[in-house]
Amino acid sequence: MGNESKTSGFRGRIDRYLYSGEKKHVFAGIAIISVVFAIPWYLMNRGAKHRSHQDYLEKADKARSERLSSGSSLTK
Repeated sequence: MGNESKTSGFRGRIDRYLYSGEKKHVFAGIAIISVVFAIPWYLMNRGAKHRSHQDYLEKADKARSERLSSGSSLTK
C-alpha cells in the first residue's frame, strides 16, 4: 500500500531513470554531469593566462634582484 504510492510519483520516475540502464538515460546522465563540471571550469579559466613554473621562477628572480639592488643602494 504505502510502497505503491512512493513508486508511482516523482520519486518513482527518478528511480526508473537512475536504475534503468537504458542508453538514453545513461547518455543524459553523462551530459548532465559534464555540464555541471564544465560550467565552473569554464568560468574559472576564461581569460586566465596559464603560466609555467619557469615563468614564476623568472618573476621571483627579477623581484629578488630588484629588491637586493634597491636595498644595496640605500645602504651606501
